[in-house]
Amino acid sequence: MTGYSSTLRKHARLAILRFLEDAPQHTSNASMLAELLPGVGVVYTRDQIVTELTWLKDQGFVELDDLGSVLVAEATERGVEIANGVGRHPEIAKRRPGS
Repeated sequence: MTGYSSTLRKHARLAILRFLEDAPQHTSNASMLAELLPGVGVVYTRDQIVTELTWLKDQGFVELDDLGSVLVAEATERGVEIANGVGRHPEIAKRRPGS
């Protein structure tokens, strides 16, 4: 994976967690995230978002509920900590102060 691809993936993971942290009940779905991410400069397909959500689940940052045509994600307490800049993970971009 190139440096750009790796950095983009880290930023996508942080953006996903930040959107979930801001959503009611820290919950959203992959399709909604696909619409929101381009607004922060991360243009990912729904499949790429599902891949990142699965990775975030494996790390304990989100819970997933596959409803067939809809994949619902809910940020865990650890995921909210990462989104707020309180927690850190080397494979997720660090939240900058004031952002």
